[in-house]
Amino acid sequence: MKMKMRRVGLLVGILAMLALFAQQAALAGSPHFVGTPMFTTVGNTAIVMAKEAGLGNEPQINVVLSGTAECINGGGKHPRAVNKTSFSQSSTEPVQNGQSTYTLMATATFSPSCSPPMTVKFTSLTLTDTTNNLSVRLI
Repeated sequence: MKMKMRRVGLLVGILAMLALFAQQAALAGSPHFVGTPMFTTVGNTAIVMAKEAGLGNEPQINVVLSGTAECINGGGKHPRAVNKTSFSQSSTEPVQNGQSTYTLMATATFSPSCSPPMTVKFTSLTLTDTTNNLSVRLI
């Protein structure tokens, strides 16, 4: 009788542990971008709109928009090294029901400034969710 009780106790313990692990796996989610984030540029500013899902019970995520831009002269010539710049903007975004929808803007700053007739051309643009190690290259 004692042996049977031990087996039942062991079985209940194993089932409880399995249930606990299954619950933790469900809470962890499977982070991913919903579709490809959309972006636009206005002057020397890049604007990205994105949605992530599968974020589980995370209260927030940290995202970074980074890239490079060039100042192109009126003749369409590529700039000298001093008229190229890297930029980065980070933000903490709230998560609700395992999802986060956000807009992030980053501005490329040139010295000297990139003013007409020169124009800004973005040569790379990457959105990264540093909380979940997700990244998508947009340009």
